[in-house]
Amino acid sequence: MLNVVIFGAPGSGKGTQSERIIKEYGLHHISTGEVLRDHIARGTELGKIVDGYISRGQLIPDDLMVRVLASVLDDNPEKTSKGVIFDGFPRTIPQAESLKKMLAERGSEVHAVIGLEVPEEELIRRMLQRGKETGRADDNIDTITKRLKVYHEQTAPLREYYKQEGNYLPVEGSGDVDRIFFDIKTRINERT
Repeated sequence: MLNVVIFGAPGSGKGTQSERIIKEYGLHHISTGEVLRDHIARGTELGKIVDGYISRGQLIPDDLMVRVLASVLDDNPEKTSKGVIFDGFPRTIPQAESLKKMLAERGSEVHAVIGLEVPEEELIRRMLQRGKETGRADDNIDTITKRLKVYHEQTAPLREYYKQEGNYLPVEGSGDVDRIFFDIKTRINERT
């Protein structure tokens, strides 16, 4: 089993590299947004609780988000038996601690945290280009600046947390996509 967290600033290539990691290692992709939407659509008990927060414009509390993720692991053993890649979670140290506890209760852990390291000026350039190509409304300079500020304040401290845990694997996220993935595979294979 291999549980991976893909970590990096907005525009660092997490989505692109997640797809490659999933194919290479047969991992189940857990996107917090997709999982929440699925629970709401199916009208599950968790979905009703989550919908209550979302409809009021509130963030999902960490303990509830971890319960939702636990339900994915518990309800899909055939899909998650090789491991999972967490996309969009954790974003804060308390979330990382909750994830660690939840996995430990299931006899598992986060095995690798892939940290895509990209200079900020390149992140901005990438997201502006993505906005031009895809029409994503949130890829404009004002929103990008706000997203990067939130990332630096709330999510970047996870780098040190996972370094202390001993599972942070920094990868230079600039340059050729294939070379970046080769580096990711090399780092993962060194750990397993």
